[in-house]
Amino acid sequence: MNIKEQISQYIESQPEPKRRDMQELHAMILGVKPTCKLWFLDGKNDAGKVVSNPNIGYGSRDHEYADGTIREFYQIGLSSNSTGISVYIMGIEDKKYLAETYGKDLGKATVTGYCIRFKTLKDINVETLKAAIRFGLQQTDKNK
Repeated sequence: MNIKEQISQYIESQPEPKRRDMQELHAMILGVKPTCKLWFLDGKNDAGKVVSNPNIGYGSRDHEYADGTIREFYQIGLSSNSTGISVYIMGIEDKKYLAETYGKDLGKATVTGYCIRFKTLKDINVETLKAAIRFGLQQTDKNK
């Protein structure tokens, strides 16, 4: 199964209304960056143990780990969780930036250093989320 099929299967496996919200978010992120690299991480480590929720990734950036190794990773992530949906905006160095810049205008969402978590799309301002995603892509775009 290719990545697009894995993504489609993952989204389709979600209960409504989360499925519809995930489909809308997937289309929205692709609308912001239509030619981005797609990722699908099933949430399992090399030993097959579940270590995180599955997630969809968009774009590509270099990520430096604590041991100094550098590996390619996605710029934007999308994941279903037990209480709703998480959007990850990777590579922003200032861990207060998302909350300070977009938090008050997002609506009913929890914002951390790189994660925006909400129950449903109707609870948030989608245009503000889109602006945060655009910012994250600009910060980590390899084509700068």
